[in-house]
This record gives sequence, C-alpha cells and structure tokens, in this order.
Amino acid sequence: MITLVNGKTKTVLKDEATNDVYLLFKDSATGENGVFDPGANTVGGSVEGKGKTGLIISKHFFELMRKKGVPTHYLGADIDRCLMKVRAVTVPPLEFILRYYTAGSMCRRFSIDQGIPFDPPYAEVTLKDDAQGDPLISERLCLMKGLLKEGQYQQALDILVKAGDVLREELSSFGLSLIDFKMEFGFDEEGQMLIVDEITPDIWRVKDAAGNIPNQIDGARMLLDLIRH
Repeated sequence: MITLVNGKTKTVLKDEATNDVYLLFKDSATGENGVFDPGANTVGGSVEGKGKTGLIISKHFFELMRKKGVPTHYLGADIDRCLMKVRAVTVPPLEFILRYYTAGSMCRRFSIDQGIPFDPPYAEVTLKDDAQGDPLISERLCLMKGLLKEGQYQQALDILVKAGDVLREELSSFGLSLIDFKMEFGFDEEGQMLIVDEITPDIWRVKDAAGNIPNQIDGARMLLDLIRH
C-alpha cells in the first residue's frame, strides 16, 4: 500500500492493486502539555491499543449511522490490522461542530460559562489550519475560497444534526450525555456528501451520570467495554 495522507492519529492508505482506500488507526492521541484533549492540534502522546479500540468504536457507530440512513464513507473494517475500508473521497479542510452545551474553546473565545444548554443545538464551522488556530469560517467565505459549492454548507449542517441525533440516542443508552462533537465531510466521485474520518471519543465530549467529562482515552476504554457487553 502507498500512503496518501499521514495525519496525527490516522494514515490514509491506497492499495495500488485494487485502488481500495483504507484508514490506518494509529495509537497516537492529540493533546498538550501531557494532557489528552480531542480538541488539540498537536499529538500529546501514544497509548498502546488506542488505534484498535478507536476502530472498534468507529465500526459500531458507522454501522449504526448506516442503519439510520446517514451517509458515510465507511465500507468495512479489519480490526486486527487496524484498517477501515472507506470510499475514495475529496475532503475540504473544514470541521463542522455541533454544540448541545457551552464547552471548551467556545467558552474561552466568548467569555461564557461552561455547561449552558443550547436548544436548538449551536453549529460552528472551522477551517482546518493548525497555523491559524482553526478559525471559524462562514458559508460566504467557504464559497469564496472554493471549498464548497452553493448549498453544500447547509447540506453538511443538516447531515450533522441527523448524525447528532443518532449519537445522542446511542450515547444516552450508555449513560452518557453528549456535550458537543465535530465531523468532517467529503464528496465521492458522484458528488455525494458523506461523513468521513472517524466516530470515536476523539471527536466528541460527553458527561457521565456523575457529571465527569472523561478524556478521549478513558472515554474510549469505557465505551469499548459497553459496546462489547
């Protein structure tokens, strides 16, 4: 296989013989100053088994999305090799965020308290640019920069809300309350918009029944046990 993209926590691979595309889930985790944080732009360390755990969780949620009619790039998973087979897609450098409560960078940016509920949920879109600190970006700027076509910004937000409904329901069945999450979208050869990347604790914040907010490592271990049982 050849490497197409080598990211912080995953590598995009292509089988030259078949043209199949895969995501290799790595054991690296994002964070800063020794603290794991799914919202960080740097790798904070490595945790043995994290890649396999993330793939098992992604498989669970991608297959759930498929059952619920939410379009994704997921085609299958080889757990032992930490590989997820996916559709070949073009991915604009954007992240779509849905917030059910105020948390994290939003509170710092706007000087507001943590934990204030949003009804309906609050959506944000950021430009994936580590050097610029992933700034917020509007629909108009996405069109000006050629990142999206007319109507695709809202289409992505509509899919994001549907995906959020699926996530909230499933996580609630595990005793977890979804605070916020982020997703990326891509387009296949036919122009269909699909959720891409992963669906793991690396993309969300949750709160347990005791009010604790586990980091992505502890959250993944907890979810793995719940999914298996």
